[in-house]
Amino acid sequence: MRRPWLVAALLLALWGGWSWWHARPLHPGPGELAPDDPVQTALDEPVEPIHLGDFTLTARAKFELVARVLSTEHYHADAGAALVPEDFALGWGRMSDSAVLKDIDISQSGRFYYWHVERFPIPRREIETHSANMHLIPADAGVRRALERVRVGQVVALDGFLVDADRADGWHWRTSLTRDDTGAGACELFYVMAVGVPTGQEDPVSADPP
Repeated sequence: MRRPWLVAALLLALWGGWSWWHARPLHPGPGELAPDDPVQTALDEPVEPIHLGDFTLTARAKFELVARVLSTEHYHADAGAALVPEDFALGWGRMSDSAVLKDIDISQSGRFYYWHVERFPIPRREIETHSANMHLIPADAGVRRALERVRVGQVVALDGFLVDADRADGWHWRTSLTRDDTGAGACELFYVMAVGVPTGQEDPVSADPP
C-alpha cells in the first residue's frame, strides 16, 4: 500500500512541474518585438471615480501599450497587494530586442525594477526611457486571470487608465505620468481593462532553447 505522504509529494511535484512548464519564460529571437512607445492620452472630460473594495481610483490619463514582458513579480503581503497583486517590468523599442536584452540582467523586488549591465548594449538613457516597472490593477477577475497567464518574454497589449489610488484611512498611491523619470515614484499605476496578444505574436516560442 502506498504511503499517503508519498502520493501527496508525487502529486505536488507533478503540479509544480506543470505550473513551471506553462509559466516558463519565452526566448524569442532577435529583433524589436514592440517597436512603438506607449500611448498616453489626456482625458477629454473627467472619468467617474472607480471603486474597488476599500480603494478609490482617480483616472489621470488614458493609457495603452504593446510591450515585451521583461520580468513579473507577484505581491501578497505589502500594503498595496490587495489592489495591485502583480507588477510587470516592460520594455519597448530596443528594450524589446533579445539581442540587447541578453546583455542586461533584470530583476524585481519591493515594487522596484532593477537592471544591471557589464557594458551598455545601448545608451543608459535609452534603457531608462524604453522600459518601466508598472503596477497593474486588474479591472475584473477575467483581466486578473489573463495577467497571471502572461509569461516573461511574451509581447502583450494592455489598455486602460493611469490612476491615482486613495483609501479612506489616508493611504494613497500616485502614478507616474511620464516615461522619462526614474527611481521612487517613477512607476505607472495602471488600471488594466483589457489584455491582448498583438497579431503576429501569438506563438513566440519557436526560439525556446531545448
